[in-house]
Amino acid sequence: MSNLQIGLAVTGGVLLAAMVAHSAWRSRRSSPRQAAQPDLQDLGAAPVHDSSALEPALDAAAFDVANFPLPVVEKRLALDGLIDVLAPISLEVAVSGEAALAVLPTRRAGGKPFSIEGFNDAAQQWEVPLAGQRYTQFQAGVQLANRSGPLNDIEFSEFVMKTQAFCDAVNGTPDFPDMREEVARARELDQFASEHDAQLGFVLRSRHAAWSPGYVQQNASRLGFVAGSMPGRMVLPAPHAGLPPLLGLSFDTQAAMADDPAQSAIQQLTLSLDVPQVDRSENAFARMRETALLLAQTMDGVVTDDNGMALQTQAMDRIGLELEQVYDTLEQRGLAAGCAAARRLFS
Repeated sequence: MSNLQIGLAVTGGVLLAAMVAHSAWRSRRSSPRQAAQPDLQDLGAAPVHDSSALEPALDAAAFDVANFPLPVVEKRLALDGLIDVLAPISLEVAVSGEAALAVLPTRRAGGKPFSIEGFNDAAQQWEVPLAGQRYTQFQAGVQLANRSGPLNDIEFSEFVMKTQAFCDAVNGTPDFPDMREEVARARELDQFASEHDAQLGFVLRSRHAAWSPGYVQQNASRLGFVAGSMPGRMVLPAPHAGLPPLLGLSFDTQAAMADDPAQSAIQQLTLSLDVPQVDRSENAFARMRETALLLAQTMDGVVTDDNGMALQTQAMDRIGLELEQVYDTLEQRGLAAGCAAARRLFS
């Protein structure tokens, strides 16, 4: 073989190797980013997250998620004349908790929560009837409004029928308020709630390579997020068990449920804050803002609104100021964000 032939063969080999390397580079660049795998020598040891790359402002938000088991079953919230129609029920004789429990109606009147409470003389408080207790009076209540709309005539009538059936069973006498007045109160409350139902969302979009579900989950978990109630959803737990999460994070459900999630390509995720559900003292919007910026930095993304427009610092500042006004108005109405009544109304 001549020197020319040898040179051409070598050149061809180099070009072929370069083409293979370029193809592999393009394939790797276009495939979704994957979660980092632990070193083999670390297997069996407790995983340690390096938080040095995170800004100190979010260190406090990285809760010990072991203390917040999900899902959490929350204690039923008490009736409140501010957001409920109330009907007192007088009794001729005391009724046991067992007798009341045996005849309690279902807990909805149409699309509205319905409940009956008994007054516990020993504890001096209203409560859902309990076995082993005795009650000298009851009250029935149906919620005036929720996110499905205001109480209507049909729902009020169902409330009356259910309450009357309970009264017949325990030999009680109900005192119903005027339907027209209560329905009008429901509409006014619904109007107020609609005007102050702040639900915020930031969209984080990938700049270049897409993300795999594992990559999203790994980065979010470093900031304290845990798995939510459905695939493609994570939550930042509240500091006390039983309360709604501070923030939500969601991405494509189908990608999370794919046969091979590692090959699922996620182009965007959404951070959300249900303002009326979270106590003002939690500074949830500040955490949402910091979380979005940190994820954008670590995942090579950009924070935008629903229309794909990048959110600048000035826009976030303006949202924060408007949010403070919403908090003030809710408090003035007796429906401070995160309180039991607000959580029921905005649900």
